[in-house]
Amino acid sequence: MTTTTSPLRIALIGTGFMGRMHTQAWRTAPRFFDLPRTPEPVLLVGRRPDATAEAAARWDWPEHSIDWRDAVDRDDIDVVDICTPGDTHAEIAIAALAAGKHVLCEKPLANSVAEAQEMTDAAARATGIAMCGFSYRRTPALALARELIAEGRIGEIRHVRAQYLQDWLSDPDSPHTWRLDRDRAGSGALGDIGAHSIDAAQWLAGQDVTAVSATVRTFVTSRPRRSAVEGLGGVAADTSDRLPVTVDDAAAFTARFDGGALGVFEATRMATGRRNANRIEINGDRGSIAFDFERMNELEVYAAADDAAQGFRRVQVTEARHPYAGAWWPAGHGLGYEHLFTHQAVDFVRAVAGEVAVSPSFADATQVQRVLAAVEQSAAHDSILTPVAPAAAPIEGTPA
Repeated sequence: MTTTTSPLRIALIGTGFMGRMHTQAWRTAPRFFDLPRTPEPVLLVGRRPDATAEAAARWDWPEHSIDWRDAVDRDDIDVVDICTPGDTHAEIAIAALAAGKHVLCEKPLANSVAEAQEMTDAAARATGIAMCGFSYRRTPALALARELIAEGRIGEIRHVRAQYLQDWLSDPDSPHTWRLDRDRAGSGALGDIGAHSIDAAQWLAGQDVTAVSATVRTFVTSRPRRSAVEGLGGVAADTSDRLPVTVDDAAAFTARFDGGALGVFEATRMATGRRNANRIEINGDRGSIAFDFERMNELEVYAAADDAAQGFRRVQVTEARHPYAGAWWPAGHGLGYEHLFTHQAVDFVRAVAGEVAVSPSFADATQVQRVLAAVEQSAAHDSILTPVAPAAAPIEGTPA
């Protein structure tokens, strides 16, 4: 274990939604958790000078830049935190690792298996740590679920079913964004939110997906261009000027796990009325566990041995003994979405100090990327069953 009182100096790349969330996490983490090193936000990097300067002032970053290489080249930066679209992840992360930085990279890790593997190889050679930001792992209820499953509470796992349902693209005139451009995002609902379900399923079950049978759909093939001026009440758009949508709106697939479990997955950004329904249920031969992020402080647990009291029990995961929860509020006082990123920052700092293992590693995230690639390949070829490529072997024909 390496412990030092020196600050951990952060450069964050990206000034969008995730950049704002990560900023709060770095500042909040040392205020509620005892950490071996204190995160110190130093440099914010964006693309547009005015917007970057405004974000730096609002979020209280001492310095800002519009060139990510400044974060990599500076000797006074310890951590490069990547919150940019997927098409930029590989170049930034590989350069940062080669420069001896620690790297935190948002999910999905890359836009292709080949890029993800290059990043994993770079991490294996690096002196710094490399972690991928699958933040839902840091939900106290899901972390407790993993503990219960690892203890054998539900026995041999038979079924894994996961849904991630959003509706922010239900309106066909919702403005076009970079998330609808394959060149920048890699895929649509599949990679944006389905990747979370894949990671959570493999992490909770302790099994990897080995084969899939999939279908994807794009329901709206073009969307209005964003206007130059965005009002406070929402994003304005010119409905007569439309851009093509080159990613999926929804994906569904069945899966085989290497431990014998059967999986069913669904991801969509067009489930009208569902704002952020991230659900997962795991059934074993001795019990079951179910979770829905819309009730993120609760876990449903079923034990088949409870003959006199059959049924799911609702566990409120806010007790001091539950993962992460003890650092916050009294029991019964729930946490929110932003707390996951604080927990991620805490685990990252502790991993830098050698106190905990890196989780998820770039290798873990590359396994998710292999599943995403297999889903797209299966859907493209109407395959009944498409194997997931083994580690370090990208699927032939996978889109770059």
